[in-house]
Amino acid sequence: MKILITGANGMLAKAVKERLKDNELICTDVEDLDITNLEAVSEFVKNEKPKYIVNCAAFTAVDKAEEAGDIVERVNAQGPGNLAIAAKENDCILIHISTDYVFGGELDIEKDYKEDDPKAPVTAYGITKLHGEEQIQENTDKYYIFRTAWLYGDGNNFVRTMLKLGEDKDELNVVADQHGSPTYAVDLANIIGEAIEKQIPYGVYHATNEGYTTWYDFTKAIFEYAGIVCQVNAVTTEEYIEMMKITQAKRPKNSQLSKDKLKAQGINVPEWEDALKRYLKEEGRM
Repeated sequence: MKILITGANGMLAKAVKERLKDNELICTDVEDLDITNLEAVSEFVKNEKPKYIVNCAAFTAVDKAEEAGDIVERVNAQGPGNLAIAAKENDCILIHISTDYVFGGELDIEKDYKEDDPKAPVTAYGITKLHGEEQIQENTDKYYIFRTAWLYGDGNNFVRTMLKLGEDKDELNVVADQHGSPTYAVDLANIIGEAIEKQIPYGVYHATNEGYTTWYDFTKAIFEYAGIVCQVNAVTTEEYIEMMKITQAKRPKNSQLSKDKLKAQGINVPEWEDALKRYLKEEGRM
């Protein structure tokens, strides 16, 4: 089966390529295919005729997105829309990666977000990613949108950063009032692979590892599993911003995404602690 993967040099795409390696993969990055150019996308898809398009291309720098201008909208919204148009024209199935940032993040932490809950993005990143979802839904019926969060894998990520800081410093201040699910890119790639193989119903799904935590407790687990001795201090988002003297886009206090819809389709969703242990073993840190 022929599968087109865009944004193919990114962290998630690396895992997707490994998961789908038994298929005929066409892998592109921005120098190969500009997804913001509809004519180029339509011509490329028409010539290659993939069965699936997996869109891993995105502008994901949340803070930079606030000042970057319309390149963020072009990549995160117009690009997915173009892929949806080309998918419809050529009877392809589009798989797209979205984010918890399409929600406002202010839901009571005793609750988690369901796929159809009201959207209220408050950052340029979240707004443009929601526009991308809308562009897809307006232009094709054969799509999967997987919303994920707190992604880590083969590339620069929170776990690697904490491992380095934990070895270099005696103590760290880590935010304890943001709640969500750390998500191992390998597990998200497996979800995508299972969705293809099981041909689950089209639509929007939440796709993170199972279970909820905070950045503070996530950091403590990283150090525990990796055998790093470092004092971790819990701080609020506001305290962290003040301590670090930084300006940043608003972070969701609640990034907890319900996986009930996904699991109802028989898709395996591993716990975040199990995923972290597997990642650390892969990194040679356990």
